[in-house]
Amino acid sequence: MNKRILVIGGAGYIGSHMVKMLADLGTSVIVLDNLTTGYADAARYGKLVIGDTADRLLLERLFTEHTFSGVMHFAAFSQVGQSSQHPAMYYRNNVINTMNVLDAITSHGSPPLVFSSTAAVYGEPRQIPIPEAHPLSPINPYGNSKLMVETMLADYEQAYGLRWAALRYFNAAGADPAGELGERHNPETHLIPLCLQVAADLRPHLAVYGDDYPTPDGTCIRDYVHVEDICSAHLLALRHLQAGGISRPWNLGNGTGFSVAEVLDTVRAITSAALPFEVVARRPGDPAILVANASDIQQRLGWDPRYPDLETIIRHAWQWMRNTG
Repeated sequence: MNKRILVIGGAGYIGSHMVKMLADLGTSVIVLDNLTTGYADAARYGKLVIGDTADRLLLERLFTEHTFSGVMHFAAFSQVGQSSQHPAMYYRNNVINTMNVLDAITSHGSPPLVFSSTAAVYGEPRQIPIPEAHPLSPINPYGNSKLMVETMLADYEQAYGLRWAALRYFNAAGADPAGELGERHNPETHLIPLCLQVAADLRPHLAVYGDDYPTPDGTCIRDYVHVEDICSAHLLALRHLQAGGISRPWNLGNGTGFSVAEVLDTVRAITSAALPFEVVARRPGDPAILVANASDIQQRLGWDPRYPDLETIIRHAWQWMRNTG
């Protein structure tokens, strides 16, 4: 793991945590990020190259100048609603630009690739918890774009020898336990940071999208995974590929779901804030429950989430928000 790693999208939320983890292990890291949604200061643990995966000449230069022992790809657009409004933007960045990356990899020795995929490839769940063998039926352009890339990965392996892992995230959450990095999307769409912004008086109230779901308290249930645990899964997946392990997708989740109401209650307990909210209409395509079956990566790669409990996830996110003022 001491060889050079290319982290694409390493100035963003999950990518920046990955870069720090790699650097802490003594790994040399090159970060490629166009800073559209990332921040230069978040990539400070690696060498930042500002550029875009649409730039094939830049990719060629990076792979010619450096020998990478692995590539990690975090550079996709990821907002479901936005993908429905602007599908061309999602297919261009998430699919076409990723093909540019795959072409560069396979033209320069085919270092293994760990790709950020998503539970959105499953669509409406037919069983809970969701295993990797669940039918793949995305219901939005974002999920479609990720599934297209997963299909390309398998085809590139068959034709060109690409070695890959696609990690299907459920709900990434939390922040660096040391408080140095955290989640800062603009606009913010994720539940936990939105709750913390209300607690910090940065927004007046929270919108709860429906309270009449077939769940114990009527609100949606989601599987939250600490960002540090997501990064540790990337390390295990990369080591697995470097050791000659098979290419395949893996779910990343804790196998335990928490409802929107439970998240609000936990944020109130941690922040001592009232956390006012307004119940609004359901969002189209929001399943009642999304919980992962991640037993495969736990059993086969030894992934053991260090921060599975909701309270710790929220405490770390709150600590980072307070540190940043």
